[in-house]
Amino acid sequence: MEAEKREIDVRGRKVALVEAGSGPPLVYLHGFADLHGVAGNLQPFHEGLAQNHRLLAPAHPGCNGSGDFLQGNRVDDFLFHYCEVFDALKLDRFALAGHCVGGWLAAEYAVRHPERVTQLALIGATGLFVAGEHIGDIFMNSNPDHGTSLATLRHMLFASQDAAQALRYYPDGRGDLDEEMRRYGMLRFGSAIGFRPPYLYNRSLVDRLYRAGMPAVVVWGAEDHMVPVSHSRAYAKHLGHSTLQLIAGAGHAAHLEKPGEVLAALQPFLNS
Repeated sequence: MEAEKREIDVRGRKVALVEAGSGPPLVYLHGFADLHGVAGNLQPFHEGLAQNHRLLAPAHPGCNGSGDFLQGNRVDDFLFHYCEVFDALKLDRFALAGHCVGGWLAAEYAVRHPERVTQLALIGATGLFVAGEHIGDIFMNSNPDHGTSLATLRHMLFASQDAAQALRYYPDGRGDLDEEMRRYGMLRFGSAIGFRPPYLYNRSLVDRLYRAGMPAVVVWGAEDHMVPVSHSRAYAKHLGHSTLQLIAGAGHAAHLEKPGEVLAALQPFLNS
């Protein structure tokens, strides 16, 4: 699928954007092992999203060509950034999907602006505090074991540290330079939004999820070693109108490991 890469100016800030497909608008906010997080272009999962939608996938501040956001480093600050991004794109009502921290931002936006979000999809989303079920420390695990091995980081992000997709996106030693820079930028963004142990959550979010009354689907890898499956159940329980699908044999990056199964789980979201 042919995708357009472009940059837009948002109040003096550069935002890199990948756009593909046609139809109703669908905004996708990325995670660590993802478009803009490692990959520079659409992967099969993202191409699936664009089959019947106009897919708009902005890169988070400091990621894959987007400028840094210097006006704050809490989730509310980045939400204001995305409010301005969506306004610059002239989006009034749109479907919203996100993976990992992108899912967290999608959920936070949906509870604040439910009138603008037609459908919501969360894939392995961070953002919730679940007692006794903490989100994994991706920052500690991003340090190579014995100086070269990213096996523990691959274990956190994928079902198996030796899986082909895991080794493709997080190889031991130095990989492709552009991908290395994207990985670094995404870790910087992740530390800005979530480096407060326990990591990557907003304790208040769970009590606000009821406000997101639009149709929603929660999709999770059954072998997610970063965000425990209990978080998927918490999202599904507290969102106003949602379904939950677990993907057997997939980890945190379920949409990369099993794109066909994740897209099938999202069909009610994509077709509604």
